[in-house]
Amino acid sequence: MESNENNPSGGSAGDIDFGFRKVSEIDHTSMVRDVFSSVAGRYDLMNDLMSGGLHRLWKAALLDRLNPRADDLLLDVAGGTGDIADGFLKRGGRAALICDINTDMLSAGSDRSLDRGAVQGPSRVCGDAAALPVPDAVADSCTIVFGLRNVTRRQQALTEMRRVLKPGGHFICMEFSPAVLPQLKPLYDAYSFRVLPWLGERIAGDGDSYGYLAESIRRFPDPETLSTEMADAGFGNINITPLTGGIVWQHSGWRI
Repeated sequence: MESNENNPSGGSAGDIDFGFRKVSEIDHTSMVRDVFSSVAGRYDLMNDLMSGGLHRLWKAALLDRLNPRADDLLLDVAGGTGDIADGFLKRGGRAALICDINTDMLSAGSDRSLDRGAVQGPSRVCGDAAALPVPDAVADSCTIVFGLRNVTRRQQALTEMRRVLKPGGHFICMEFSPAVLPQLKPLYDAYSFRVLPWLGERIAGDGDSYGYLAESIRRFPDPETLSTEMADAGFGNINITPLTGGIVWQHSGWRI
């Protein structure tokens, strides 16, 4: 699940989208943190319910593309409860580090690992995507999955994710997109604005947060614009791939 901004580098107060509202940069960060603190305990269950399990197939497709090797280190930004990092390790990656700004989400992921009896798993650190607490050029791969819409300073975050990659390192962003096939749009809009908040209220006790989800998707850049932002951040060999009729898009790029 997991706003974007019209001015991706930050800019003056009051110019950042929080769903359909304009808020200040400081308020945006605080409000997004509140959203995920509210839903952390039911986050994984809601992902399954609201996507009908499709999020698992989307994440598997991303891991297929990432193709972890035995000596690879992954940095998963806005990694939440750890689906991508766990999958990376299960597929043979050497190590995975989750960086998320929300301590409640990190705690929920840690609790989930303990419940499953995992002795060794991903490392976790609390930090802002736009100021990653990670040294330069340490990661072989970097991912952000359903998280970039929530980043207050999107362009700075993209630059940071390139910074932490080794030369030749692979970056993948997977995100919900407004670029849905036209024939799907009426049904998709009805589901987004009616069913998602209803599910959120009944399962997570918070319909407003899932209303924000639907709104933030509509404020996110189209795939071509995001590709341009990645290029501006210094990524090369950029490739974009739609999934499930354009509901989700993968953006792949490399530190060159």
